[in-house]
Amino acid sequence: MEPLGASTFFLVICISCLLFFAVCKKVSGNGKLPPGPVPLPIIGNALQLKTKNLSKTLQKVSEKYGPVFTLYFGSERVVALYGYETVKEALIDRADEFAARGSLPMADKINKGLGVIFSNGERWKQLRRFTLTTLRNFGMGKKSIEERIQEEAQSLLEKFRETQKTPFDPTFLLSCATSNVICSVIFGKRYDYDDKKFLALMSLMNDNFQTMSSAWGQLYTLFPSLMDALPGPHHRIVKNNDTAKEFVSEEVEKHQASLDPSSPQDFIDCFLVRMEQEKHNSGSEFSIENLVMTTIDLFIAGTETTSTTLRYGILLLLKHPEIQGKVQEEIDHVIGQSRSPCMVDRSQMPYTDAVIHEIQRFIALIPISVPHAVTQDTPFRQYVIPKGTTIYPILSSVLHDSREFPNPEQFDPGHFLDKNGAFKKSDFFMPFSAGKSSLAKKQNIACLLPSKLTFPAALLGPIPTNPHWCVSEATLLKLVAKL
Repeated sequence: MEPLGASTFFLVICISCLLFFAVCKKVSGNGKLPPGPVPLPIIGNALQLKTKNLSKTLQKVSEKYGPVFTLYFGSERVVALYGYETVKEALIDRADEFAARGSLPMADKINKGLGVIFSNGERWKQLRRFTLTTLRNFGMGKKSIEERIQEEAQSLLEKFRETQKTPFDPTFLLSCATSNVICSVIFGKRYDYDDKKFLALMSLMNDNFQTMSSAWGQLYTLFPSLMDALPGPHHRIVKNNDTAKEFVSEEVEKHQASLDPSSPQDFIDCFLVRMEQEKHNSGSEFSIENLVMTTIDLFIAGTETTSTTLRYGILLLLKHPEIQGKVQEEIDHVIGQSRSPCMVDRSQMPYTDAVIHEIQRFIALIPISVPHAVTQDTPFRQYVIPKGTTIYPILSSVLHDSREFPNPEQFDPGHFLDKNGAFKKSDFFMPFSAGKSSLAKKQNIACLLPSKLTFPAALLGPIPTNPHWCVSEATLLKLVAKL
């Protein structure tokens, strides 16, 4: 019986594997799935993807299978898009077909389809349209948001002065500054850097971001059902998010009590006014639940990306003092030392503008876009992508395309300058995403930082040479601010 039992077990395993591979190779309609590395049962391609240098791994996969290829994250099939032409065709030229938001297990668990980032269908359309319009009306890229940034920049500068030329780590202060700009738009106020509730909220969001970037977060993406049953720090993400919801809900209640519909003061006020206007519309997506989650979405999206970009921007300028010197020279020439920078100055500062763009291109902070999905069975190139398939645009493959950016692994502001030294736009510049699912263009607070920010630095570790850094692996540094 024992040999028979072993043989039966082996036979079951073999049949299971064959069935799994058959499903993986399944065609859709009259077409076929894009090719890709052969997945293993249960774990998919997990062992073949080196997460410490995922961009390089995906480049090798693309070299073997082409710019459109299939991967399996656990049992979930995803299609990756590699290179500018492929990403542009999907997200811009055929935006409607690729406009749905793809699956991200942890985000699905905590957001439950609410908010503006991980929603789909009519909910996403309504919330996205409202969010873009409201942010634009409050001055995204215009004077009002400019004044908010200038105010926060002065507060940041004052905190730098308080260090009294002693070495300090700017990470926390940069996060506070960028968070406060977002808070001023959505809550209508900024917080002191030592405000306990503000610090608690930032700590929760940072903990979630770090956990999502860790091995625990990656395992949850591959095996959500299994990880739900296992202990680990990934369970803190849900608890942290619930606490953040409580914080935002309290702010919403305060806004409800003080609301003047004729004069909304911030994003929450505008949302509440819209809720009242559509309270008899059964198809409206303007609810308290969507308000709370959209507010959290904006807080996270506007804080982590900008503060991390600033941190790595400082690192790069420290590594390239000749570039830092040219930026300071241009600042002194255009702005001087007697006033704050403003957005109008940007057109007269092509080199600084190029440096800001090159920082974002070089670090490729988001190497893989937030997942998309196809809304129907979609013929794409010579393949057919089944309806609902998660799509991963590989943004780093666009930002590091040597055809557009010679020597893409080098930090060179010349990538965004023409032969006359004027700023040169590039269609390949996609640091966050492209197409309809891209919520908004980012306005980088770096443009409006005070003009006296030249830092000698005492580095406590090497500056990374790999451009595809993981945020959780930030180099430890300390600055000495001579202001």
